[in-house]
Amino acid sequence: MQEILYDEIPSLDLADFTAGDAQRKVAFVEKLGQAWQNIGFVAVKNHGLSDNLTERLYDDVKQFFALDDSIKTKYENANLAGQRGYIGKNKEHAKGRTTADLKEFYHVGQTVPAGVTLTETYPDNIFPTEIADFEPAALEAFSTLEKAGIQLLRAAALYLNLPENYFDEKVIHGNSILRAIHYYPIEHPELLPPDAVRAAAHGDINLITLLMGASAEGLQVLRRDEKWIPITALPEQIVVNVGDMLERLTNNVLKSTIHRVVNPPADKLKMPRFSIPFFMHPRSEMSLACLPNCITAENPKQYEDTTAGDFLNQRLAEIGLTAKK
Repeated sequence: MQEILYDEIPSLDLADFTAGDAQRKVAFVEKLGQAWQNIGFVAVKNHGLSDNLTERLYDDVKQFFALDDSIKTKYENANLAGQRGYIGKNKEHAKGRTTADLKEFYHVGQTVPAGVTLTETYPDNIFPTEIADFEPAALEAFSTLEKAGIQLLRAAALYLNLPENYFDEKVIHGNSILRAIHYYPIEHPELLPPDAVRAAAHGDINLITLLMGASAEGLQVLRRDEKWIPITALPEQIVVNVGDMLERLTNNVLKSTIHRVVNPPADKLKMPRFSIPFFMHPRSEMSLACLPNCITAENPKQYEDTTAGDFLNQRLAEIGLTAKK
């Protein structure tokens, strides 16, 4: 397939895939596949999130991060490797770096209904009691984004010549995470390490990431010609990108593109930035062995076999959230 150098990420309408119109569905699959094969990102509307829910959750998140550090740290549990609750400032760094990102964040994870048996046990969620709406808003956003992610993975499966529901059993009740991020104001830039940034260049760990907006610019994606381009989306859109697990599974057919959040200009250093991505993970037992139909003479197998759980544990150590073994 010919490589396309996008100047901005393509915009898609998820209703084209879900409305029951065969022609629109085929066109959506092709557009999504081309975008994920070339730049790894798309902007999507009709994803299910309401403006009201988005505003509620962002308001809750801003209230939480405005709390004193002594209160926020009540919700940090070092034994959970950052998988639930609050994760304090300067705890995470990009793979291959030691300088911490300039952020703090809060994790909400999967809840499993009674009667569902999994091969793994997820830790319980932790919610701040100071903001009453945080829990219901976060859980509703989690569920909504998970449903949208399932639809997008169905489209990806069709593009890869797999059964449409190939990913369903792998991601339903998967180890997904909703992350509320606060890129805190930079009060004294002269005291920071010279290479410190809000989020250094990285690829996401998971299958796909669904980003429900951000409060300020700063997100950039590295195009194939090594040019950084800004990621912009309209208010009614979410940004969805391929993660390293899906790149690995597809033997680099779908691209987990490197991206970053740069520091703001000098006149905006003291302004915070908020962002809420949903990291869609499969169940830990899912095999990430390269799909046979993605291995060809021109594209030989690039990765050793592993599982989603083992890959996640490896990457958590690489980004500083767990100790390296």
